[in-house]
Amino acid sequence: MSIATIGIDIGKSKFHVCALDEHGHVKLRKAFSRSGLIRFLANTPSARVATEACAGAHFIGRKAEFFGHDARLLPAQYVKAYTKSQKNDYADAEAIAEAATRPTMRSVPVKPVERQTLQLLHRQRTGWIGERTALANRIRAMLLEFGITIPKGIRQLRRNLPWVLEDGDNGLPDRLRELIADLWGDMNRLDERIEGLTVELDTLSRKDPQINLLLSIPGIGPIVATALVAGIGDASAFRKGRDLAAWLGLVPRQHSTGGQTRLLGIGKRGNRHLRMLLIHGARAVLRVANKRDAQDGLRHWVERISPRKHGNVVAVALANKLARIVHGVLRYGVPFDPKLISS
Repeated sequence: MSIATIGIDIGKSKFHVCALDEHGHVKLRKAFSRSGLIRFLANTPSARVATEACAGAHFIGRKAEFFGHDARLLPAQYVKAYTKSQKNDYADAEAIAEAATRPTMRSVPVKPVERQTLQLLHRQRTGWIGERTALANRIRAMLLEFGITIPKGIRQLRRNLPWVLEDGDNGLPDRLRELIADLWGDMNRLDERIEGLTVELDTLSRKDPQINLLLSIPGIGPIVATALVAGIGDASAFRKGRDLAAWLGLVPRQHSTGGQTRLLGIGKRGNRHLRMLLIHGARAVLRVANKRDAQDGLRHWVERISPRKHGNVVAVALANKLARIVHGVLRYGVPFDPKLISS
């Protein structure tokens, strides 16, 4: 039995496999446990091994590459078109295998362990920031029930909450005062965890040559740089800078027909976290653009665009430009040179 392509439908403990020969005919349908799947990959001659890019896919991809296979992680939305009849695990595995045989099918590069760990550190930091924001909003809501208001922002809460807790004449019940003090302690512990991860990411950024290259780009600091390297690696998966910007959802959506091109808002596809970081970085660049060198091409570009467009549009356009710069810096391994920016 000659197997050319293996499609794997990933589950938590069961993995359904569909194997195709070089002509696309089904040669095997079988369900494996996790250990059984690894043994199957180890004992099968080199083939194209495809899965959907989902939880656990990079682990399977690394195992497949270790055993000499060509690992392909396919976006789920591209696989859906190849599903025939009703949905079940074997049909999904067959659809994955058929999609992997297409020469124009796009795939997600398999992440090394270090890059995946770095990405998970970023996700945990973002999760803790969300928990802190939710906790702050809960404290504000509790205080508002008793007519006590605190201005917006975490800084304002840190500044005013100790005074509120110490004020014995503000009508706050003692039991609620104790509860809010406990929540305030939880917020401080979250602050310590977030700060610890931030310091760790800053330390990692100084050791990686790719991250050091990204730090030469305006608007990109250690947090953004480490997130970019964790998310896109060396950018070799993208043929040009526009492809990276499109993957991040920073280019206009199209709804064109009959030869008429119609552009809409940005696509908002791909990694939302990276898009958010690049837009925040672009806003930081816009605030100090007029202080950059007079010969700086980026300053000239901002000065030319800003009078004609809304500030939000300029920020997204600059984020698009930064994404293209990121691609060039990572792809060619050279630091950013502002004189090369076309104004």
